[in-house]
Amino acid sequence: MKREIITIDEKRCTGCGECIPGCPEGALQVIDGKARLISDLFCDGLGACIGHCPTGAMKIETREAEPYDEKRVMHESIVHGGPNVIAAHLRHLADHGQSSLLQQALEYLEEQGIANPLKNSTEAGRDQEIRHSHTYSHHGEHQGGCPGSRMMDFSEKDSPAAAASSVVAKSALRQWPIQLHLVSPKAPSYHGSDLLLAADCTAFAVGDFHGSFMRGKSLAIACPKLDSDMEIYVEKLTAMIDMGRLNTITVAIMEVPCCGGLMSIVAEALRKASRKVPVKKVVVSLQGEILSDEWVVG
Repeated sequence: MKREIITIDEKRCTGCGECIPGCPEGALQVIDGKARLISDLFCDGLGACIGHCPTGAMKIETREAEPYDEKRVMHESIVHGGPNVIAAHLRHLADHGQSSLLQQALEYLEEQGIANPLKNSTEAGRDQEIRHSHTYSHHGEHQGGCPGSRMMDFSEKDSPAAAASSVVAKSALRQWPIQLHLVSPKAPSYHGSDLLLAADCTAFAVGDFHGSFMRGKSLAIACPKLDSDMEIYVEKLTAMIDMGRLNTITVAIMEVPCCGGLMSIVAEALRKASRKVPVKKVVVSLQGEILSDEWVVG
């Protein structure tokens, strides 16, 4: 069957093992100095490992793969790791909105007489959340645990003043196109500029994105989880640094784990570039708050 599954670029993989803890199913192992997907069967295709890869070697692709089998994964991989591994796996499924797989996992534990490690513990509340987090709310929306995949309603935070505002802010956009696959590293707008490399969702989370982020900057946008051909992104950013002689790079990402892949792309481009430029990392919350704003390279 065709389904989403992780693929690993061996040329970029350094075998650091940072991706391993992000895969409770045990689908990944470091073998002969490289991270390997040891079984299509074990990979759920949710991409929790992507944001942990420091070189951008991992991405999700859609291809023919053996169907994921939750109970077999529980039997062959999870339960042998003990209560902590079981608990991590249950949280992983809940956090990514996988209510059906979560139910299968809980059924397997009951069938085998294995205690749910989240019961009668300091995480009892979390267990209750896991059992009910994917039922429909009164808005008819699916709920989940992970900020990257669960549906949440922020409408209550809207104030009457904000809703009634008729002020039209002026756009700070300085060039077109802006999607990283479409831009040319040789475009005059990038030469000697301060580049804002923004994850797609950031502009929709931050109310004053133009004023807070874009003023005086050139812009490129990308999604490290859903976009394809990440190696092209690395090549373009390397060219922008060397040929376009970028002054600085500000990377704006969401707080969700997979968004961290954008920093990995920038790190790889810097490694390949002959010039070094200062890089600032800005992390945005789901409701548009700035969680961190710091220079990480420079």
